[in-house]
Amino acid sequence: MKIHLETQAKLYIQAKIKEGIYCLVWSYILNYENSRNPYEEKRQAISPWRNITSECISNESEEILYFAESLSKKGIKTYDALHIACAVLAGCEFYLATDKKLLNTPIKEIQILSPITFVNELEE
Repeated sequence: MKIHLETQAKLYIQAKIKEGIYCLVWSYILNYENSRNPYEEKRQAISPWRNITSECISNESEEILYFAESLSKKGIKTYDALHIACAVLAGCEFYLATDKKLLNTPIKEIQILSPITFVNELEE
């Protein structure tokens, strides 16, 4: 049931992004991860999202690497840390995740929410 609710919340958020209600930030790390996806169909489904982003962090910087390293010291995986660092650099208020480790790690620079919590809090 939880996976179903998360999926429905994610689809709802994606629809709101397409409507221009919410903004999506893209990053170089998303490009990298998508390019390494072994499933062509999934790569092709993800790629168009880059075209509707409000901002794209296209280059790695010392600031991103430094912040990502500080997140890694909290036990956050490297790619997750880079994603979050890019979101913080872009000025995002929220980072959406389903990973319990991320959801339970306090990061003062950004609020990490599950898609379900995001919908519940922002749609009230």
